[in-house]
Amino acid sequence: MDVRRLADGLWRWTAPHPNAADWPDWGPPVPPEVGCVYYEAPDAVVLIDPLLPAGEEEEFLAYLDRDLERLGLPVSILLTAVWHERSAAVLRERYRADDRAPESVEVYPVEGAPEEQLAYFIRPHRALVVAEVFVGDGHGGLALAPSPALADPSALDRSLRAIAQLPVELVLVSHGEPVLENGRRAIEVAVSN
Repeated sequence: MDVRRLADGLWRWTAPHPNAADWPDWGPPVPPEVGCVYYEAPDAVVLIDPLLPAGEEEEFLAYLDRDLERLGLPVSILLTAVWHERSAAVLRERYRADDRAPESVEVYPVEGAPEEQLAYFIRPHRALVVAEVFVGDGHGGLALAPSPALADPSALDRSLRAIAQLPVELVLVSHGEPVLENGRRAIEVAVSN
């Protein structure tokens, strides 16, 4: 598990993917770790695509319990894709969490992507959280994660170009290294390639 503080109240952690042994070749080299996000909104603690780190669950939950007790805020669990449910059910039950995005988190459907995917823009941090539409490219930027299951490539292109208009600084991807500066530019480059 790797836990990284990105800003006050914004953290990213990684945990091994449950199917790491059967990890597919995505094109760009993508490690089988899953990126998860913890955000302290004014009115809720938001967990996006949470995955408990295998073998470290109790230690992780103890830290999370302390933070949530200290803050005294309700918990909201958001998923960028339906297949990111992984630890969400356990955490929903433990913290009586809901799935409502607080006001400071804007929700953008990613049209044309395989199945339903959402992007979340955490406006106070100018952070975009995405599923497998983008992956870290291993060089500080982003790559599109092409899929033969794309429902509508032109709709995906329109959707990503609209997202690229947001004032994004950080892009927190599910797989690979996040973009920690000039996120809007990284999105524009990935979409134009």
